[in-house]
Amino acid sequence: MSKKESYEKRAEILLLPIITANGFELVDVEYVKEGSNWYLRAYIDKEGGITVDDCETVSRAFGDKLDEEDFIEDSYILEVSSPGLGRPLKKEKDYARSMGKKLEIRTFRPVDRQKEFYGVLTAYDESSVTIELEDGRQMTFQKPELALIRLAFEF
Repeated sequence: MSKKESYEKRAEILLLPIITANGFELVDVEYVKEGSNWYLRAYIDKEGGITVDDCETVSRAFGDKLDEEDFIEDSYILEVSSPGLGRPLKKEKDYARSMGKKLEIRTFRPVDRQKEFYGVLTAYDESSVTIELEDGRQMTFQKPELALIRLAFEF
């Protein structure tokens, strides 16, 4: 396990009781370097959406726990936020929540001379995703072929 994965896993373990106590859902935890700064990001959600006050509540409690445990060697910036509408589907629960909803899929390589697809999620497993296109055709994609998969924005 890499240092990055280890930090993310330990942070998630510390964060889960805080999230649960507040009735939120933990969407993701990531430890990433952008420019010269490291960021520890926690994405939280709840029915009806997350507020700034929700983020502040979790950030304060999580920050205290991180200070107590002090397991991250580098200096970093802690961010707690909503995952936003354009978040990619990553975990099984993301796919389960998105069943029957319209998705945007982008592939690394062209499929039938295109790289962008829109359709309703009809099936998924650990290795593939199936959508129904507007013309009724079913398309199945292998997850490693996907550059992006998220809910489609409809305006």
